[in-house]
Amino acid sequence: MTPNVDRQYPAPLAAAMAVRLDCIGEDGVDFEPFEAFLTAAETTDWLRSWTGNHDLNGDDFRVFGQDGTGGSAAFWLIRPGQALVEQPVIFLGSEGETGVVARNLGAFLWLLADGFGPWEAATSHDPEPDWTPRPNRELTAIAGQFAPDHRASAVAVIEQAIREFPDFDDVIMALCR
Repeated sequence: MTPNVDRQYPAPLAAAMAVRLDCIGEDGVDFEPFEAFLTAAETTDWLRSWTGNHDLNGDDFRVFGQDGTGGSAAFWLIRPGQALVEQPVIFLGSEGETGVVARNLGAFLWLLADGFGPWEAATSHDPEPDWTPRPNRELTAIAGQFAPDHRASAVAVIEQAIREFPDFDDVIMALCR
């Protein structure tokens, strides 16, 4: 893939991230979007820091947000020749959590609409005991507008992503030093 020169979000992601910015701290979802993708240099620094592997570059990722501990949400550019919006959304947590949380942007929009963030999706097998997802009407409207053909519950979105990329954790751990 080529370095991430264009740091602007695609329109569907920009719309959803604007709503997320308004929800921080109010909906129980631990996800704080950035205003734009990290630069290529910032993404490389992030990946090298996360993996401890200074031979890597961040060209295969577009980081767009984080949780309160610094875990990051990103597009993983694993599908050659396909648009950014068709790439899977992943989470790399500050405590070593990894997960493909959605197969593409459309699925990710429905994940958000159903009250999940990237951390919640990546750790859905071990949820916080007092956390209950709360669907968001504004995010549901955005998902309906931009991705009506991807409509699914958060659980289905997560299951589809895991089924398509069952070895994601192994791929990422193989990059670590």
